[in-house]
Amino acid sequence: MRFKTLADWLAWQETLHPKSIDLGLSRVKMVHGRLGRREKPPFTITVGGTNGKGSCVAMLDAILCQEGYRVGTYTSPHLLRYNERIRIDGEPVSDDRICDAFERIERVRDETTLSFFEFGTLAALDIFATADLDVQVLEVGLGGRLDAVNIIDADAALIASIDLDHQDWLGETRTAIGLEKAGIFRPGRPAVIGDSDVPEAVVRYAEEGGVPLSYAGRHFMYEVSGDGWNWLGRNTQLADLPFPALQGSHQLINASAVLEVLQRIETHMPVSAAAVRNGLRNVTLAGRFQYIPGSVPVLLDVAHNPQAVRVLAEYLGSRFGGKTIHAVFAVMRDKDVLGIITNIKDLVEHWYLAPLKMPRAATADQLLAIFDSLGVSAVRSGFADAAAAFGAAKQDAENDHLVLVFGSFFLVSEYLAQMS
Repeated sequence: MRFKTLADWLAWQETLHPKSIDLGLSRVKMVHGRLGRREKPPFTITVGGTNGKGSCVAMLDAILCQEGYRVGTYTSPHLLRYNERIRIDGEPVSDDRICDAFERIERVRDETTLSFFEFGTLAALDIFATADLDVQVLEVGLGGRLDAVNIIDADAALIASIDLDHQDWLGETRTAIGLEKAGIFRPGRPAVIGDSDVPEAVVRYAEEGGVPLSYAGRHFMYEVSGDGWNWLGRNTQLADLPFPALQGSHQLINASAVLEVLQRIETHMPVSAAAVRNGLRNVTLAGRFQYIPGSVPVLLDVAHNPQAVRVLAEYLGSRFGGKTIHAVFAVMRDKDVLGIITNIKDLVEHWYLAPLKMPRAATADQLLAIFDSLGVSAVRSGFADAAAAFGAAKQDAENDHLVLVFGSFFLVSEYLAQMS
């Protein structure tokens, strides 16, 4: 074996390909073909979207597992351990299992270079191929059409939402981004969009490609009713459902889209109302409106684009209205930082800029210039590391205040790591 530990494999993979992001299917498809395929692959649900992908995967996993199906999920990025990316029946697979998959990939890739994400995607598919799964749920890393997971022909596809993010790779408009995401659709196989504002070009793309498409507000919807909610499909309704265990009213949008997917595949994978209810009650997902009680409570969220931050701001207003908020913030410099800060600045009293040790991260000077342009002056910077920023926010906060840690996955990861 080339390397003995998972950490060594991952460190090497980060240096293998000249680009950290290299959209395209030819290289990864070639190596996947050399790995060989099982005769009857598991049923595949591919999940894309600007925001909400992780929540939708978590809900699909929870409900399908409640029904007794054997489920593999592939997601990215991870928060604490790489193994979180590849799960079977909710449990991360072992280091040894991932290393064995990496070794099989290395044996067949020859001179083909693979990005870090491509290596991981192939490892997940290789592990799932021999795990006797009923279904694999694959989260798109970036876009859809040219993302590595798209080498698999999905039996059903879900796009959670369509908004502006990763414009350098996906395009400058919702239409362009929506079409990239719609690349995971396949003719004759159901596709669901959780967004109610679907670009016309995406609807046309599905129609011309023979894709049976349904989307929120047109083919399915939800309504809050008392202490629960109702899901309304074209031919089916589910009443008095429990609210998802994931926090935030936006999770009803995600849950509604998930139920539409399950309804569309019911002939292949029937799911009972009891499994739906139990799955919604028990679903978990770290880093999404994750509340940590204490003398000074902390809220963690990986919102890192304007749409996600709008949702976060709405949640803060409804759940923590009137509280003084101390925000520890970090973000990648290729994000719409101006849009992010604009959407939440009126709710935050004090800002703490946490440094991240990675080239893509926005520097304190870059962020300070944006805060200054918006007239926001209560901003502290110059911390030695993220832990120092966390400590300063907690020290400044009083018992009835809230510390918000948001932005980059890497920032939330650092907070969770210091807790463990």
